[in-house]
Parts: sequence; structure tokens; C-alpha cells
Amino acid sequence: MSLIAATIRALTNARALDVSVVDAAGNQIVNFDGGPTPPPNATLTTVPASATSVPLLASNANRRQVFIHNDSNADLKIAFAATASDTAYTVLIPRNGQWESSLNGYTGAISGIWFAAVGSARITEVTN
Repeated sequence: MSLIAATIRALTNARALDVSVVDAAGNQIVNFDGGPTPPPNATLTTVPASATSVPLLASNANRRQVFIHNDSNADLKIAFAATASDTAYTVLIPRNGQWESSLNGYTGAISGIWFAAVGSARITEVTN
């Protein structure tokens, strides 16, 4: 999102009003140089498919976003937890499908389990 500094003038008496622009945390934004700086790091990981729960990503407080491609002909269930199972999971990624997290979302451990141990998960973790 890009913000633009502006002076607002009241139509009735044309006097200038002071305006402050703040971010979601209430901090005043004083630099309007084109928006936030993009995250500088992306780490690519490949995790072999497994019919038992395996860790996909460890907790990472610096995580900004995650992209997971299920490079398998079996569905992948991922859990925002240390262990995933057929009945306890957060997202099902269909075979040869992909999923991306929301920006600045979950930073905890992510695990996965496939219906069959064929293929792998191709993961990109974007961090600060």
C-alpha cells in the first residue's frame, strides 16, 4: 500500500489543516518514499514426502510469508503445529498444488503429512 502526503483545506475558509498519517500500530509515517521495504531474504527448502508427520518449517519470528508447492501426486496436509495428521491439519494442498500464507501471518512451526510418500514439498520462506 502506498501513502501520499497531503494538505487538506477546509472549503469554507481555505485555511490549512495539519494532517498526520499513521500506520496500523499508530506510529506516525514521515517517509513517503514508495512504501515499505520488501523483505530481503528468501530461503528455499525441499522436504521429502512422508506418510508420517514431518517438520516442514521451524518457528521463525522473522517470517513474513511462506509458499509451499506440493511436488507430489499425493495430497499434502499441513498443520500450524509440530505434528500434522489425517484428522488434525490446517490446510490441504492437493497434488501438484500450491499454497501461500498471508503476509505477516503465522510464525510458528509448520508440519506436513502426505497420503503417500511420493514426491516432496518445495518451500520458500520469506523473512526480514
